[in-house]
Amino acid sequence: MLRTGAAPRLFVGERVRRLREQHRISQAALARSVDLSPSYLSQIECDQRPLPRRIMHRLAEHLGVSVSAFEDSETLRLVHDLREATADPVFGKGLVSLAEAEASIQAAPEVAERFLALYRAFRARSEQAEPVGRDTPQLLGSGSIYEEVRDWVQNHRNHFAGLDHAAETLVEQEGFSRDGLGEDLVRYLRDRHGITVDSDAALLTHGIVWKLNRATRRLTLAEEASVESRVFWMGHAVAQLEQRREIERVLRRAPLSTADATALARVGLANYFSGALMMPYARFLEEARAVRYDVARLQRRFGASFEQVCHRLSTMQRPGMPGLPFFFLKTDIAGNVLKRSSATRFQFARFGGPCPLWNVYGAFARPGETLVQLARTPDNVTYLNVARTVGRSDSAYLSRPRSVAVVLGCEIEYAPLTVYAAGLDLGSPAAAVPIGPGCRACERVDCRHRAVPPAGRALDVGSGERGVVPYRILT
Repeated sequence: MLRTGAAPRLFVGERVRRLREQHRISQAALARSVDLSPSYLSQIECDQRPLPRRIMHRLAEHLGVSVSAFEDSETLRLVHDLREATADPVFGKGLVSLAEAEASIQAAPEVAERFLALYRAFRARSEQAEPVGRDTPQLLGSGSIYEEVRDWVQNHRNHFAGLDHAAETLVEQEGFSRDGLGEDLVRYLRDRHGITVDSDAALLTHGIVWKLNRATRRLTLAEEASVESRVFWMGHAVAQLEQRREIERVLRRAPLSTADATALARVGLANYFSGALMMPYARFLEEARAVRYDVARLQRRFGASFEQVCHRLSTMQRPGMPGLPFFFLKTDIAGNVLKRSSATRFQFARFGGPCPLWNVYGAFARPGETLVQLARTPDNVTYLNVARTVGRSDSAYLSRPRSVAVVLGCEIEYAPLTVYAAGLDLGSPAAAVPIGPGCRACERVDCRHRAVPPAGRALDVGSGERGVVPYRILT
């Protein structure tokens, strides 16, 4: 049994074996290189032993890959989601233990997936506050496609090699410049596809930011859009025109349940290509390392927005040439997650309210300022988080621009490779802010920011002492 709060054991023998074979290294040779006995490595590859993190780091260093290449992100996600869902008071019990969640998923992963799909459906119906009727399947299906597509992207570690290489090749073949990419794309769309790019000041009033009319061969962009947004949308149009075969090849292998989910994923893949076009992999990785992952400097060098750079950094997981493993999240001021991706162990809250101690929510009180935070999650992993508000400023009094923020994070062991570690006491446990998945599923009993008690825990409200909240959580 695992103790509560311990990291899940990783049985990833198939992944270790595949990476070893890709590098054409025998089991005995790899074992010697990382100071293991061949029998121990064999047991890891046969899933008779879990992969300890200390050995994971040795293997990653020797094979030239990120440690995230070994982590079973799908299992970690399911463990996290199952524990969070079962903390709902509707079950009348507390948070299931980590060991129980892990055992359930290892024994019946498909059952766990279906239980979570049912729970998401229940949440969607509860929020609608309507009686269940004939339209239930349609409503419940549409409410979960965003999560389904996000999970699929997450399981790909937010990296799609074919689209990445295609974007990089196009930049090199056409000689696109970094400083004049917008003009280059206007000419390219005109000369290669006969498409004229123009602007329309009325487009945003109809809730549209760009429109491609294949019949008239025109790509119309919102006039008020920023330069980096216009470039991104043109890149998306290029993906639609030229990368359909690669996108459909990826989607044929995707276990997406509905046509709507597939359509949403298709848009996401075109966006992925566009980001790779603006920030070609090898060039971007070289610059990112040179400036120690300084987002503001990368913005200037690639003519991209803060959000675009952060999102691109979370995709840099090319085999044999990985960047730092980052997670990325975009949220609005109400805590609704708009985008998320992760090349780390970090797991996002799905069902409860967000943790107010996370700096991405503090960013709304200090718009435009970059906030840096060390944060420790309940599994005792510490992350370096960089957060900032993003989005358009007011273009008109009645425009009401959306208030959103993004956070980019990596595990503390990678923090010294970034500019954001400057001045931080990385060795002090007290320097890390204890954040959680949301109050209902958070097991911390001494948090003064708790909004509701943890699910299923007994309370003492009538004794002669009081905790930091108006009740004492019994342990």
